[in-house]
Amino acid sequence: MRPLLVAMLLAAVPFQTALSQEVIKLWPDNAIPNAIPNAQITEKSETDANGILRISNVSVPTLTAYIPPKGKMTGAAVMICPGGGYGILAASHEGSDVARWFNEIGVAAFVLKYRLPMPEIMTNQQEVPLMDAMQGMTIIRQKAAQYGINPDKIGVMGFSAGGHLAATLATHYHRGPKASEMAKPNFAILLYPVVTFGEKAHTGSRDKLLGKLNTSPELIAYYSNELQVSSQTPPSFLVHSEDDKSVPVENSINYYLACLKNGVPAEMHLYPTGGHGYGMRTAKFGSLNTWPDVCKAWLTALIAPKP
Repeated sequence: MRPLLVAMLLAAVPFQTALSQEVIKLWPDNAIPNAIPNAQITEKSETDANGILRISNVSVPTLTAYIPPKGKMTGAAVMICPGGGYGILAASHEGSDVARWFNEIGVAAFVLKYRLPMPEIMTNQQEVPLMDAMQGMTIIRQKAAQYGINPDKIGVMGFSAGGHLAATLATHYHRGPKASEMAKPNFAILLYPVVTFGEKAHTGSRDKLLGKLNTSPELIAYYSNELQVSSQTPPSFLVHSEDDKSVPVENSINYYLACLKNGVPAEMHLYPTGGHGYGMRTAKFGSLNTWPDVCKAWLTALIAPKP
């Protein structure tokens, strides 16, 4: 019987781990902002040949909490916005995998499953991802004591189009229908981010968020986050590869320069190779493999108690 008991206990471990990852709905079912009443769509999740989990057709946005053991907690937390061109969410290598890495260094992580712009199920589609990000940040701050988090050490992280959403939260938290100081991140970590909707834009992300016909100069400028940086923008850490053919490296460079112009503490790391969309899968790209280490060093210094 003893071998059978051991096998049963081992089989229960993944289940217990899954239970520890709380999934939090951002909005009550009957009060999701901008949702068209009675409009329905079926959410899809699939894993591609590269092992990347792709989620699409999100109509019920959530946060999934990854909390490190109490003995490892630093008090810091980060909300992670996966990329995917505002068409899908790359929810594993730019979401759950990164959350587990943060847990290893004592940082609580919350993966944001935000709604993707779809005029069939929502009004004013360009507002919706930011609404969800604002609400996600607000919920984390409201639940800070429950999770053992310092409410003054909660940041946002984003990859690619998720980097655009993270940068938009960092520069627009005080704007729009859901504006609130509770939604302001204390820091921003941007990985190969879409930043501009102007000359160096990733046009796929821009067209998905705004719609191909909704591209007035004013709206393009509003969502070009290098133009929206102010002295109130939180400290920022940026990573980009110079050979990125999807999102030009100037997206990060111009955001960094805007931070410098406005007196915002910023650190940027540019790497010669890596392309786009690597997340933490960097072993074959030489020096790019060090970005998690330098990010950890930056974050550790940022959240360290001040003398």
